[in-house]
Parts: sequence; structure tokens; C-alpha cells
Amino acid sequence: MADVHFQDIYGSFSDSDYKGVLNPETNTYTLARTMQSQLQSTRLFNENYFAFLSALDDIVSKNIKYVVLPGDFSDDGQMFNIKGLKHILKKYSEKHNIKFILTTGNHDPVRPFYQEAGKYDFIGEGGKQQPIFSSKEIYRAKDSNALEPVFTKDIAKLGYEDILNELKDFGFYPKQNDVYWETPFIDYNYENYQFDKALKQAELSNRNYKIPPFGSQIPDVSYLVEPTEGLWFLAIDANVYVPKDANSYSSASVGYNNILSHKAHLMAWIKSVTQRAKKLNKKLIVFSHFPTVEFNDGASENIRMLLGDDKMQLHRVPEDAVAKAFIEAGVKVHFGGHMHINDTGVTTFESGSLVNVQIPSLAAYIPAYKIATVSADEVEIETVVIDNVHRFKEFFPLYKQEYAFMKSKMENVLWDSTILNAKTYKDLTQSHLKGLINNRFLEKDWDIPFTTFLLSLTKNSVAEFVSINENTMEGFEDWTGFEMLFDLYRLRSADTLAFQDIGEKRVEIYKKIIEAYLIHFKSISAPSEIENDFLQFCLIFKKFLNGAPSDNFIINLNTNQLISK
Repeated sequence: MADVHFQDIYGSFSDSDYKGVLNPETNTYTLARTMQSQLQSTRLFNENYFAFLSALDDIVSKNIKYVVLPGDFSDDGQMFNIKGLKHILKKYSEKHNIKFILTTGNHDPVRPFYQEAGKYDFIGEGGKQQPIFSSKEIYRAKDSNALEPVFTKDIAKLGYEDILNELKDFGFYPKQNDVYWETPFIDYNYENYQFDKALKQAELSNRNYKIPPFGSQIPDVSYLVEPTEGLWFLAIDANVYVPKDANSYSSASVGYNNILSHKAHLMAWIKSVTQRAKKLNKKLIVFSHFPTVEFNDGASENIRMLLGDDKMQLHRVPEDAVAKAFIEAGVKVHFGGHMHINDTGVTTFESGSLVNVQIPSLAAYIPAYKIATVSADEVEIETVVIDNVHRFKEFFPLYKQEYAFMKSKMENVLWDSTILNAKTYKDLTQSHLKGLINNRFLEKDWDIPFTTFLLSLTKNSVAEFVSINENTMEGFEDWTGFEMLFDLYRLRSADTLAFQDIGEKRVEIYKKIIEAYLIHFKSISAPSEIENDFLQFCLIFKKFLNGAPSDNFIINLNTNQLISK
């Protein structure tokens, strides 16, 4: 269950009396963020709270006892969020005997050590923005209409030490009833394992490495745990915070491309784990926050040719060397998150192949988690979409206040209020994705002349452009090019799970448009820039339509072949 991005919307601050804004319908106070901020972010901040609870309840109903959270389990690692998450995990652990196994993501921690921080965009009284900051020194007023700031240390971004102190019971430290537990830095082995010794060596002061160029000491909280006989979970802390100087660090969002150059000790340890798992006949589950293979269904180069090097998060695509290193380390299947997409990637070299199971986020389209059933020869994957979420409309009255206030102050409201017509949580995440395209992606990623052409397309104009008979496009009467862009993003985010939302008929028409244009393009002797761009767009779309199985499938561990169910 990746990228939960938990924010404790009903949390409290230990050093402030501020409770949040009063919801007029529920008569409760909440620490919710504005809808405007949600529609400019790749994740929801508020409704995912309820989606997380719904997913946990679904897990309980299926009698699942091991739940892995591979990073970004919190939204920026603030104390009030970490404590709220801890409360929920503890409740489900004690009541339902669930073992939660966590590893860190680039949002927890945001940097390796404590940072003063804050947010401008909580919903405040009357729909206004409510800034909340950890320190008066770092607060700078941005919006003259905003309320007076609230100050609390509980919104500072915590480092490794504070986060692990709070979440120590969820894999990061050994437990008395674990069969085995280790880090990359231990000096004991499986045969002479003792809990007391493991607990001492698990102290954070014993789990550091030097990172160039300044030789900074950074925690590495990777670990291996055997919670029950025969089952190993390898939790890789793949965060790499490259120093900018002796006291400041970059974000870890790039992922594995920085592991090989700055955290090479991990790969040697991972190799030793896979070798010992084989020797001791353990079932091994390998996971981290970041993907280990290309996650664009082979379309990354086409995206680069259409949009440029730094668009659609291409900087997060792992280099081939990452997959090679994992294959050489003996890893066959890796579970990752970070990208908020549902996908399966397979990379093959002479030395072997690696399957990366990409777990979607509960805070974005498509909201889902994965069930892995492991046997000696195969891993069976089931994808569970969290659609019907109880209470997901709870903050809609507050959003209406926000919208009304914005409308009273601005000629153009920044977000589309039709998102409040969502009937299900999945509907909400689709509207969120559409809003994200309008409020972020068009400006950030699609700032090229081709976009104007794409958005102007209609049924008639696209049929003429690709040389296809209009009669083959029945049902496209009110269609626009924006819808094709939206459907491209739905496919990228949900893969085959998007087919139901796009509609089988529309998918088939897209296939006809693409194939017609690929044939037509061959007849163009001197293609224009727009014609070349539309070719790349079609190739991206086609590859997104034809990715590896990502819904329900089986991974053969002997051949690493995928079998759809």
C-alpha cells in the first residue's frame, strides 16, 4: 500500500490551542487543506484519510495479516501526521493482529534531519487560507486575504530520528517475537542471532553511512525482518539526500539513479540477502519507495522527443544500470511506489530479468492497493481498487465556502467546482486528475505549440488529420482533443484499470486513430513539426495501451514471465 500520504485531518497540536476550521455540517474541527492546493498537487491531502481507513477495513475483511507501506506513508513527516498514523496502525495492529512493515519515502523524511517548515494552504474560517508554520522566523506573508498564521512545532518536517522514534514498532526496529532482524551494518548472522544484540545494533547511531562530497553522516534505515518462520521482508531505504553543502541536502525524489553513485553499500547487502534467502529457503519480498525499472511502458524516449528532457517526471525514470544492479544482486521481483501509478515493468538483460510491480497511491487516480500471494515458484498479484469510500464528501461544505470566497475576490476561480459532483471516491480522483492537467500539467509539461493543436481537435478535424473515415468514429460527436489528453493521463495512471473508465468503445476508436495515422505518416514526404509531434503522441498513447499486465496476474519466478488472470 504505497503513497498513503497520510495527513491527520482530525489531529491536534501539542503546543497550540488551534483546532482547525469548524465544519458546519459535522460540527467538528478539521485540519484540512484547500481544494485549490489539492488540484495543484499530484496527490489529495484530505479525502485520502478516509480512503486509507476504507482500504484497511477491506484488508481486515480479507483476513490479511501483513501490510507493507513502501514510503510516503505520511505527508511530509510532520509530528502531528506521524502521531496520527501511529495511532491508526497501532489500533489495527492490536485489534486485528496485522503486522505493518514500513520503509521510508522522499516525503518521510523530506530531508534527513529536522527542518522548520509550514503550509500556507489549510482551509480557514470563511473559506480563507490558514497558514500554519513551525516558526515565526520562516513565515513570509503571501496572501493579503489569508488569516493570521498559527505557529506550532508539530508542523515542522521531522528527520529520520524523530520519525523512527514514533514508528519503531512497525518494522524499523526488531521485536522480541521476530524470528530474525538485521540492517546492512550488523556484525551478527542468522545462526547466532540474539534479540538483545539486534536491538542494540538497531540504534540509529549504528545505521549511518558517509555520503560524498562532504563526507556527511546520513542514516540508512534499511532492514530485513522475518516476522514468521520462512517469510523475509527486505525493506530498502532508497532515499538519497545528496549534500548541497555541509549543512543542506537535496530532495530524495530522483530515486535509484542516485543509489549506485551515493549509496553503493546497499547493493552488496541486498545481494547477500537474496543469496541467504535461497540458501535458507525463505520466501523473500523486496520493496522500497522508488521504481527500479522504466515505468512508462517503453514510452519514455517518445515523451522526451515530444516534450523535452525534464517533462512528465522523466528525471525519475531509472537508468538501465539500476535494473542491472538489482538483477546481479539476485532480485527477481521488486515492489515500488513513488509515481502514483498502477503499472508493471519488466526489464531483461543477458544476466536475467527484473519485474517491478508499481503500486498506485490511495491519494490519486487510480486509488488501489496490491495483494501479493507468494509461493515457491510464483507470485500472484491482485489489484484492489478503493472506489466506495465512506465519508469522502465530509469536507465538501468547506470547499464550497472556499469557492465562494475565491469567487468574491477573483474574476477567475482557479478550480472547477464540478469536482464536488463526484459520486464515488474514484470519481473524485478522476476529477482531481483532470484538474491537475488544467492547473499544473498543461503549463508545466505541455508548454509547446503542439498542445494548442491537440486541444483544438474535434471529431471532424482529427478524422481529416489522420485520414480516417468519420463513420468509424461514431460516438465522438462532442469529443475534444483535451479528452484525448485526459485519457492519456488516465492510461498512464491506471494502465488497464483505466479501460473501464474511458470506455471500451472509445479505446477501440483511439486504436483506429493511432493506426490510421501511423500509416498516413509514412506517406508524408516532409512532415511538419505538428505532424512529427502527433506521431510521438500517438506512439506514447499506443504504448500506454499495450503495457505489461498490471491488474491481476501471476509472475513465474523461474522465468519471470507474466501471466494475465
